[in-house]
Amino acid sequence: MDKKIIVIGAGLCGTLLALRLAQRGHKVTIYERRQDMRTAQISAGRSINLALSDRGLKGLRLVGLENQVNDLVIPMEGRMIHPMQGDKSYVRYSGRTGEWINSVSRGGLNILLLNEAEKTGLIDIHFNMECQDIDFDGGKITLTDLGTKTAVVDSADVIFGTDGANSAVRNGMMAQSPRLRFDFSQKYLDTGYKELEIPPAEDGSFRLEHHALHIWPRAGFMMIALPNLDGSFTVTLFMPFEGEKSFSNLQKDDEILSFFEEQFPTAYAQMPDLLADYRSNPSSSLGTIKCYPWQVNGKFLLMGDAAHAVVPFYGQGMNASFEDVVVLDGLMDEYGDNWPEILSRYQAVRKVDTDAIADLAQDNFYEMRDGTADPVFLLKRKLELHLEQTNPNYFSKYSMVTFREDLPYHIAMTKGRQQDQILMDFASKVTDVNQVNYDELSKMLV
Repeated sequence: MDKKIIVIGAGLCGTLLALRLAQRGHKVTIYERRQDMRTAQISAGRSINLALSDRGLKGLRLVGLENQVNDLVIPMEGRMIHPMQGDKSYVRYSGRTGEWINSVSRGGLNILLLNEAEKTGLIDIHFNMECQDIDFDGGKITLTDLGTKTAVVDSADVIFGTDGANSAVRNGMMAQSPRLRFDFSQKYLDTGYKELEIPPAEDGSFRLEHHALHIWPRAGFMMIALPNLDGSFTVTLFMPFEGEKSFSNLQKDDEILSFFEEQFPTAYAQMPDLLADYRSNPSSSLGTIKCYPWQVNGKFLLMGDAAHAVVPFYGQGMNASFEDVVVLDGLMDEYGDNWPEILSRYQAVRKVDTDAIADLAQDNFYEMRDGTADPVFLLKRKLELHLEQTNPNYFSKYSMVTFREDLPYHIAMTKGRQQDQILMDFASKVTDVNQVNYDELSKMLV
């Protein structure tokens, strides 16, 4: 029997979820606190570019949108490393052909999902609606219409909280922590981020190689750039809030300009609006959220960032949230209309994987910032790429996470860390990559 379902949050996860539920015949109501991004100007400087990879594409394939999203993405086949000294270098993400990640606009992808959701005729979307109170026993929510300031009460058979890292649904669960035995942790990095831009060249072309993710690794901080369809790059500076090289120490115009000219000369030369961007865009925090349980009474379920917000350094936040929908969909196939069993099984099977990608994302911050400037790490990547080119059974940790949609995150983490240790030890002793016995190396990695 079709159920009435409420989804709180019309971001990427919530809209994909609602679309899939409607495709399965359910009547869905979405409540979103923000304005409709299709008609309102969303403030800039608050969203890191997204990297869409195989797990996320699997979610879009599930709802029939894999081909449509191709018009929104720019493939990136590797990292372009810009060191302080010497020439830049290019490192592929995979030794296999046909494997890359995609730069995509968060807003553009969200708009695609919203439009497709409305086309179903089974989804009502209400914007400017802030969730204020939750009755977990009665299956009811109370919202405030931010336009009229009036209260709205609604109920449903199942209610999903996909309302992001600052989730009102999760906060409601926390308020009943003793009864629910609700565990919650929020861990911030001492590093924050600020979004900047490299605009298109005067003729509209890209100023840098656009089929790559650019990284400027430095001691204790770094900058990255991802391409956009209009010829620009979204540039993100990751830096501590406090300390010698930090946001707190860049206050005056000459300090800001001198810092970029000294630390990122290849980017600085392409950033004519640097000072205005730096002044207008905020310095924002980065954190990891873990919590449990995700479901209450077989009626409420947290998904996406509301359940497992991660830092962006593996490019898996959106991909993990889309994979949430794929996992839930599989359980709906398995358990039919038994929502209490679906929700219970979902949190049991999914929690270990989202914890794994959260830990991997934090690890990858140090790899991107420090490892990409380490000759041993770069040699280790050369070994990995050669192994992937010659051994069909070998996948690096990055490839397992990014390109193996069939492999759970926790398995990719465990196996990948073991391989990394072996390869780093091996690379530290190598003087000539052309003399490596790859057959013997492969046996070490079994």
